[in-house]
Order: sequence, then C-alpha cells, then structure tokens
Amino acid sequence: MNAYPLIVAGLLPAAGMLTDRIGHKTLFISGLPLFAIASLCAAYSPSATSLIISRGFLAIGAAMSMPATLSIVRQVFTHPQERAVAIGIWSAVASGGAALGPLIGGLLLNHFWWGSVFLINVPIVLLVLPFSIWLIPHFSGQRQHKIDYLSSILILIGLVSAIYTLKEIGKAYTQWNEVIIATLIAIIFLTLFARRQRRQTHPMIDFSLFKKRYFSVGVAMSTLSMVIIVGIEFLLSQRLQLVAGFTPLNAALVILPIPIGSVLASPLAGFWLARLGAVRLIIIGFALTLMGNLWLIAISNSPIMLMGSLFLIGFGLGIIFTTASTSIMLSVDDKQAGMAASIEDIAYELGSVIGVTFMGSLMSTLYTLKLTLPDTLNVNSVVYDSLDEALIVAEKLPEAAATLLIAQANSAFEYAFSIVLIATAIVTTISLIALPYCLRNAVRENKPSH
Repeated sequence: MNAYPLIVAGLLPAAGMLTDRIGHKTLFISGLPLFAIASLCAAYSPSATSLIISRGFLAIGAAMSMPATLSIVRQVFTHPQERAVAIGIWSAVASGGAALGPLIGGLLLNHFWWGSVFLINVPIVLLVLPFSIWLIPHFSGQRQHKIDYLSSILILIGLVSAIYTLKEIGKAYTQWNEVIIATLIAIIFLTLFARRQRRQTHPMIDFSLFKKRYFSVGVAMSTLSMVIIVGIEFLLSQRLQLVAGFTPLNAALVILPIPIGSVLASPLAGFWLARLGAVRLIIIGFALTLMGNLWLIAISNSPIMLMGSLFLIGFGLGIIFTTASTSIMLSVDDKQAGMAASIEDIAYELGSVIGVTFMGSLMSTLYTLKLTLPDTLNVNSVVYDSLDEALIVAEKLPEAAATLLIAQANSAFEYAFSIVLIATAIVTTISLIALPYCLRNAVRENKPSH
C-alpha cells in the first residue's frame, strides 16, 4: 500500500487550518525544506522501511504546501478577473505538473537509478524557496484561533481509513475483513469529527460552506473531473501497454494530449469566466469532455484520431478545473481560504481514488464475465482476473494455445474497455445536466464573493 496519498489526504484539513492560522506564506515555506529533505532521504534509502518513512515525510511536506498555494493566489490577486485568470494559471501548472511527473520519472528510470525520481525534487525546491521568500507577500494569520488537535486526529484517521477502503476495494483480491474494519473506523471517526465541528466556534471544516451552491458545485466538479480523467488515463494506459505493446514511457507520451489540452484551457477559462459565467463554462467544459469521450469510443486504431479525442477531453476538463477552483475559492473570504483550498485538494484526492477504484473494478468484472475459453484449453483460473495475468500464463503455453488465449483475453478486454468508456460518458452526461441545473436553481443565493 502506497502511504503517500493516504497521509496527504489525511493531513490536508489540518494543513488548511494551519495555513489560515499562521499565514499561507509561512506554512508554504515551512513545507518546502521538509519536502526536499524527505526527497533526499528517499533517494538514498538503504531499505524498504526507510523509504516508506521518507515517503511519509514527503507526504507531510506536500500536505503543508498544497492548500497554501491556492490560498496565496486567492489573497495576492484581489481583482475578480485577475483572480480568475490567476486560478486558471494555477490549474494549468497543476495539470502540467501531474502530466510531466510520470514522463520525467520514466526518462530518469531509463538512464539513472530509481532514487533519481526523488532526487529531482531537491533542485526544484532550492530554486522555488528563495523566490517564494522574496516574492510572496506576508499575510498575518488568525493566531487567536487555537489549534484543534483532537479534530486533526479524528479527520486524519477517518480520511486515511476511508481512502484505504476505496483503494482496497479496487484490488483484484480484496481483503474484505480489512475493508470492513477500515470502513467502520472511517464511519466512526468521521462522524465524531463532524459532530465536533458543528460545536466549534472556529471549526477546521465549516460544513455551512456546503450550503453555498457555488462552493458545493465546485467541490462536486473537482471530484467528478478527477474521476473522469484518472479513470480514462488509468484504463487507456493499460490498453496501450497490454494490448498494443507500448512501453510505459511511450504510453505516457500517447496520453500526453490530455494534460496538454488541460494546460491550454485552464488559463483561457479564467479569461472567459467573467464574460460567460460559471454555468455556461460548466456546460462547455463537460460538453467538450463528453464529445471527446464519444469520439474515443467511436475510433478504431488511428493514433491521430486517438490523440485528437484525448486533447478534446483534456481541454474540456481544463475548463472544468478552473471553474471548479474559482467557484470554491471565491465562495469564501480570506479568513477561510486555507480551509477551502484543503477541501478542494481532498476532493481531488478522493476523485483520483474513486476513478481508479470504480473504473478498475468495473473493467475487471466485465472482463471476467466476457472471457470465454474452450474446455480443451486447460489453464489456470487466474486468466479470468485480468489481461496481464492471462498474458503471463500465455508465456508458458504452447504456441497454438497461447495464441488462442491471448486473442480471447484481448477481445474480452476490448469489450470491457468500451463498456467502461460508455459508463464514463454517462457520468459526464449526468454532470453536464445536473451541475448547471444546481446553479441555475440556486434561489436567492449570491454569486461567489470577490
């Protein structure tokens, strides 16, 4: 189990509270050195245990910095249109970084040792840190608010358990006893956290924010957009590697049009927001994503058509990313900027996990149901679990039997892949209809505050 996303998601609410209390610049600058030191330790870890510990501290450093970045943008840019454009650029950088990460990692692994994927963080931090100290203005926090340590522990345990449950459900061989225990822990601790927040004068998460339509729709957009993009990238990467025979690096290059489209669209959406409004941008974003999804279903094996459909998906999602972030951050005042940013980051983390779990589980189930083999082909039952298991078994079979198994497994995979894409299109269609409807029917509610 990768501890990094678990710890990041669990610490985000506490980090949001801290950034509002001690100041966004202070927490951001404090997280950078920790991230660099942890990266250095991870790069030269002598054992698996030390690597896990280093990854844990990497997660702490990342959680400290993530909500602060968007909070800084919220406070530095005071004019509504400038702020929307700045948030769009922030979304573009985030999308570009998420896309370049696997590519750079693949290039480094092809030429250097595994620790280089961590070591590259160090010079980046050394470059960013002095500019951050110099350029980011200081904003005093609300130091009169006490740190709620108990709430931090409750939300940490609750979120970690919830995300662990989702990740475990998505596995081929789910440990259901662990899932049940983790689910119960998540329910108990998150319930205790929610009850405690409602009694607090200065809560870590102000649940009344979700009564604001722009805020709640923004969170929904953040979650759904990540479900769509992560699900498509995850399954398409498998298809390119297992069916088409691409290397992981080449598969990442083929999928690159998604983040390219997102990077181009995100700042443009910031410009368009003032002219078109959030409702129209939501419709445009999800409509383009749906068109790209349907195009992806319709095409056969044309690389140009494939990359065109992926670019359209990425462009639509880029519009959604910016609209979601702007809707969230402009629904709160400066005192709650860190809280709002942490909630958005949690939505992205949950969306990523749900995307892999939902798409992966549906794909696995459909593949198993579709795969049919003749009785004369006596093979291990693991071939029904996934295509990669079938390919491993095929390597040990005679040529004729291996050819038959691979053909049937590929056919089952392609069928499952098409159905999952249709399911993704349905989710996108529901989002296209429901989210604009929620905003249009927001009775007597003001638009996001500037």
